[in-house]
Amino acid sequence: MPHDHHHEEHEALVIEDEAGNIEAQIIVDALQEVLIRKGLLTAHEVTAAIAKLESPGIHLGAKIVAKAWTDPAYKQRLLQDGRAAVQELEIPVTEARIIVVENTATRHNLITCTLCSCYPRSILGQPPSWYISKAYRARSVREPRRILAEFGLDLPRDVQLDVHDSNADMRYLVLPEPPAALHLRTPEDLEAMITRDHLIGVARDVA
Repeated sequence: MPHDHHHEEHEALVIEDEAGNIEAQIIVDALQEVLIRKGLLTAHEVTAAIAKLESPGIHLGAKIVAKAWTDPAYKQRLLQDGRAAVQELEIPVTEARIIVVENTATRHNLITCTLCSCYPRSILGQPPSWYISKAYRARSVREPRRILAEFGLDLPRDVQLDVHDSNADMRYLVLPEPPAALHLRTPEDLEAMITRDHLIGVARDVA
């Protein structure tokens, strides 16, 4: 006898192997659905577990950037030794080295990892699925301006574009240019303006 079956929606978790491939994602999604359907797990339990894995998240990266925008001395320390400066804010850093690269009016930075899926997880949480995809990892180096255009960022030709390839020993973080009227904004306002895409480099203007 047919019947309607309803269950809560749950967040997707990006699953990757050592090479950064996400073919296992399909299997994991199917397994989650079966376990929820049989009542062995609830959607809430799945979402809570994913939230734990994804914490910390973008808010920590936003906190770092807002501090750098409003404290010139901190900004210099951040650019000189990213890991130490991040730890000043009592943010635990698991990566061996954090390199912060600054966007300017004439320079834009894009972060990738061509070999696998290295990403500053202790600062930004889990990477987005597109970041660990084979297409992004290859094209971000081969045709970075086209990649940016697909994200809606048409970078002027007179702006230098630097692509930074993360690895097991070092992870990168982009320091975006600050918004206009910086002095009129509170730290909370600034943090709310910063997105994950700004910190990876697929977005540029903060407004």
